[in-house]
Amino acid sequence: MSAAIHSAREEALPAGRLLTFYGDDYTGSSAVMEVLSFAGVPTVLFLGAPTPERIARFKDFRALGVAGVARSQSPDWMAEHLPPVFRQLAALGAPISHYKICSTFDSAPHVGSIGKAIELAEPILGGAWHPLVVGAPALARYQAFGHLFAAIDGTGYRLDRHPVMARHPVTPMHEADVRAHLARQTALPIGLVDFVALKAGQGDARLARELANHARIVALDVLDEETLIAAGRLVWTHRGDRLFTVGSQGLEYALVAYWRAAGLLPRETVANEITPRERIAVVSGSCSPITAGQIAVALDNGFAGIRLDATRAVDAESWAREIGRGVQEALRTLGEGRDPLIFTASGPDDPAVPALNAAIAASGASTGDVNARIGDGLGRALDRVVREGGLARAVISGGDTSGHAGMALGIYAVTALAPLAPGSPLCRAYADDAHDGLEISFKGGQMGTPDFFPAAKGLGANATNHRTRREYGT
Repeated sequence: MSAAIHSAREEALPAGRLLTFYGDDYTGSSAVMEVLSFAGVPTVLFLGAPTPERIARFKDFRALGVAGVARSQSPDWMAEHLPPVFRQLAALGAPISHYKICSTFDSAPHVGSIGKAIELAEPILGGAWHPLVVGAPALARYQAFGHLFAAIDGTGYRLDRHPVMARHPVTPMHEADVRAHLARQTALPIGLVDFVALKAGQGDARLARELANHARIVALDVLDEETLIAAGRLVWTHRGDRLFTVGSQGLEYALVAYWRAAGLLPRETVANEITPRERIAVVSGSCSPITAGQIAVALDNGFAGIRLDATRAVDAESWAREIGRGVQEALRTLGEGRDPLIFTASGPDDPAVPALNAAIAASGASTGDVNARIGDGLGRALDRVVREGGLARAVISGGDTSGHAGMALGIYAVTALAPLAPGSPLCRAYADDAHDGLEISFKGGQMGTPDFFPAAKGLGANATNHRTRREYGT
């Protein structure tokens, strides 16, 4: 491996932008920014397509991303909304462009289709091949012979047997082989460079063989630091003039690992520590059991739980009244010296989940429309609580929730401030109003340790009353 790195070594990374990316949800997008920023690659994430003037404000940043909501959208929606963003990224001229997906490959032919996104991006963002990098050991995500595994509570599961992903309410994973899963979404040929070839130093030869067999998408196994570096080397040294890539933040982990191994980046992490805040506010639309555990720990540590009745979201006026009630309770809670935590469910077994499904079915409303209304409502609630409560820090929990709620806040960009948990950094918000400078974290449902919400407030490990200190899969 070291010989291969040395033979391909460059004197320095090229000047200008190194990478642009589109994230199919907000939390995943902030995870890419986290990996690059704390490795010493200044990165800005725009919450929606940026204007030229806003791009110019960050002209010296080496990486630029756009957070989106494609993971929760149909192929028709993608066909309408993704090409303009891809064209905007292409115009920036970075050697690597990345369609960022969830590290648990959340997708289906009818919603969040990764295959559809690749088909739309390929003629715009180009490249002789499209690396698919999903594994990320830092997140307890591993890929072997094309099969994706994720760990939770220290135990690894094949993704189709994972206690969370096998039961995902929108995109349950019934197939662990990323090639087979993706083949249901696109007819583009898919190849594989497995970890055996990577560890044997045969990655280049295997890639050449896959391309000779007309593969357009090539999945790269990642199991450990050695295969992470090898995957990053293949992507970077075979990028050509430009390369469109697909994957989780594992792609950035791989590039950073190779750049460091090749002496192109320093090995030191560039990050600040979390400064404690007297009060914060949290909104959560996640149904993940991991978020449920985090809510329980937060309530044990003085947060005030405020449950919203999500069934009322089938009607816009009723939901607006419910949001108003939640805001008033949150402001009262702040007045009592406690941190409000507004949520719609506590895990997949919460009776609120089937109740919402039944309400949607009875109303004849669209599930997508109702979920968007829930996310938007949580964002509007957080907007009012932050403004009227004079808060400087907030957290949004849930991948899809973060997208809709983030838009409701009117924030147009964020940069990474400090690490909280892998994939969920504390960010600095940019806005044209009072939210400029707000500290915010977008937390995916499956991200973080049980003490995430107290940690986001700035409480150290010794200041929390943990029910458990087990590491959750992230």
